[in-house]
Amino acid sequence: MRARVVANVDFAISEIDPRLYGSFIEHLGRAVYSGIYEPGHPTADENGFRGDVIDLVRDLDVPIVRYPGGNFVSAYNWEDGIGPKEDRPVRLDLAWHTSESNEVGIHEFADWAEAAGTEMMLAVNLGSRGLDEARAFVEYVNHPGGTYWSDLRRKNGRETPWNVKMWCLGNEMDGPWQIGQKTADEYGRVAFETAKALRAYDKTLELIVCGSSTPTMPTYPEWEATVLDYTYDSVDFISLHMYFENHEGDLPKFLSLPARLDEYIQTVAGIIRMTKAKKRSKRDVYISFDEWNVWYHSRDQDRATLQGEDGWPFAPPLLEDIYDFADVLQVGAILNTFIRRADVVKVGCLAQLVNVIAPIMTVKDGPAWRQTTFWPYYFASRYGRGTALNLAVDCPGYDSPVAQDVPYVDVSAVLAEDGSLTVFLVNRHETEAIDLDLALQGLSLSQVAMDKVIAGHALDATNGPEGEPVVPVDGTGADITDGRLTAQLAPLSYRMIRLGR
Repeated sequence: MRARVVANVDFAISEIDPRLYGSFIEHLGRAVYSGIYEPGHPTADENGFRGDVIDLVRDLDVPIVRYPGGNFVSAYNWEDGIGPKEDRPVRLDLAWHTSESNEVGIHEFADWAEAAGTEMMLAVNLGSRGLDEARAFVEYVNHPGGTYWSDLRRKNGRETPWNVKMWCLGNEMDGPWQIGQKTADEYGRVAFETAKALRAYDKTLELIVCGSSTPTMPTYPEWEATVLDYTYDSVDFISLHMYFENHEGDLPKFLSLPARLDEYIQTVAGIIRMTKAKKRSKRDVYISFDEWNVWYHSRDQDRATLQGEDGWPFAPPLLEDIYDFADVLQVGAILNTFIRRADVVKVGCLAQLVNVIAPIMTVKDGPAWRQTTFWPYYFASRYGRGTALNLAVDCPGYDSPVAQDVPYVDVSAVLAEDGSLTVFLVNRHETEAIDLDLALQGLSLSQVAMDKVIAGHALDATNGPEGEPVVPVDGTGADITDGRLTAQLAPLSYRMIRLGR
């Protein structure tokens, strides 16, 4: 079997926004407490942040992290997380039926983000609260001084503002599980008025309005059309979320789900274009895909955890999916989809970063370790920056219950500023190796600078604190001759090939 691909230097999709490779930290489970923050841990710094986790986040080169939620934000009072820690209230978190100590708030998270080398994307509560709290939060975070909220920040130990540019106007407001769920008209109005107020403070803020929390929502895609009708000229992004499951154990169906993701993106992109035309607007609105991941392994465990706890537990182990080799292939194909849609998807947030459906896991008082899915995220973030190329692909495919003619080889390519080309490949075929023949048109490339592959593992193979067997190894057999890259892609494999001059 053969996959024929053409990469032409002149056929570009778009420059990739580095924020496409962002992530997410929510006050949920152990993401914060014993995840990023564990005073007394052997690697903890003076602020209580785990140094081993910071090192792994820096390895991933995460450009931006969304905070503090998520469902959590829809009943969150940001003021609870400022001032002396001993004076901060303990609150009940209605989203996850747990308790929140507020030991970590905006100051602490900002310190962690700086230590981890990432920027903050902050969310405001438009569920139980609204416009006034949002503008106060922005003033507290971004205003230099001389006002009530900015001077309170200075009193609390931060003299200079953080100047956060990206703000989410609530979270998943279409969801019946959300505290303060709204209809599209209700949300569109409050989002518009909140955006108007924030723009009155600073026209350069980048504002993200809630789209559908999943394409299976009964209100999708009318929700997007209604919300954008209210907010199009006031926001910069519309947020989309999608999670990927394999409860049936149907691998071909599971690995075809990125086709549904692609359809989701294209549909919302069409609504964006329609609204722009309807408004006769000169502005562009893009997609912030700020929650995505594989999520299904831990569902039974989560129910057992909460049912077995008395009262409102503090930082229990929730959503701790242990990812396997099959998930490597899925995450690789999802990232390829985002690269191929880089003209409209500008921001992405892998949900989440530590412990909660995450590439990084920790043991309380013990080690931090890399999940299997750490690696496709790592390679995309490190080497997927530049210009996404529009590839011509000729490859056999298969039909699944969710998509027709799914190509066995899923591929994307990114041209870096230095002229190097990185090709990301997933072979979905369960039994056959596929010969890759990639024509390099207008690309002066002569050597394989890096070749990494993850293949040959049992589908349920996992990593853990005792060892990490599912890791990339050096690929073999890739060759450039007469302007063509050839390689053999092992069955069920993820591969990253970087070409240089």
